[in-house]
Amino acid sequence: MSTARVRARRRLQAFRIAVFAVLGLFFLVPLGSMAAYSVRVPGGGRTLEFWKQLGQDPDLRSAIVTSLELAFLTVVLMLVLLVPTMIWVRLRVPQMSRIVEFLCLLPLTIPAIVLVVGLKGVYAWVTYFFGDTSLTLTFAYVVLVLPYAYRAIDAGLASIDVVTLSEAARSLGASWFTVITRVIVPNIGAALLSAAFVSVALVLGEFTLASLLNYTNLQVVINLLGKSDSQTSVAASLASLVFAFLLLIALSFVGRRRGARRATRDLVPAPQPSMTQPSKKRG
Repeated sequence: MSTARVRARRRLQAFRIAVFAVLGLFFLVPLGSMAAYSVRVPGGGRTLEFWKQLGQDPDLRSAIVTSLELAFLTVVLMLVLLVPTMIWVRLRVPQMSRIVEFLCLLPLTIPAIVLVVGLKGVYAWVTYFFGDTSLTLTFAYVVLVLPYAYRAIDAGLASIDVVTLSEAARSLGASWFTVITRVIVPNIGAALLSAAFVSVALVLGEFTLASLLNYTNLQVVINLLGKSDSQTSVAASLASLVFAFLLLIALSFVGRRRGARRATRDLVPAPQPSMTQPSKKRG
């Protein structure tokens, strides 16, 4: 390897380290400041009293459970709506793909405050049928995550030959439900996990829709808590960020393990039929 190439590689490596260091400081310094503020005593010293209050506040505990339920329901409803629809469009009506893409990406161009104005009348019927509960925010959150989830799932479907896989499965007698759940979905597992990552992160951090629609989730409770106890509010914000980060790492680890098992299974050669023919008995 030439000296010029070695120098270029070293400069590229140094540039990468510098970028990662700058980005690390950009994220870690605010988090460190939040952690320091959440344990500071006004008169001097440090205390964990504000962190202990996170488990003692019933409103905060209820909001955490509600946000987790909203994240789960949003991911499930988003996958149930998007995956069969996108597969069906690719198989049966590919000319509709641009229209579906436009409808899924449309929420990106509409501010949250405008969405609230449009959803206000719809939610009168939602509360009539499903009750006045914070879990009805699932329908609004599905609209919010559609652009990001669509892009992730579309990339996964584009990486496989959906038509060939479905036709092969159908020729063997598989139903459409079997084709989707046992043939196509296992091949786009990484894309589905990516869509779930984005959905969970968005739901756990969403504030505008919940506040303007007069519902309670984690971010609304943290905002209300900040007006009376700022240090406990900062501790709750930091805890929610760390929890979301750990949850996304756990989901990523699950997806990586599934991908590794699938790759290992593909590398194992299938047993070959024996070439030795059984000898015929001589009568």
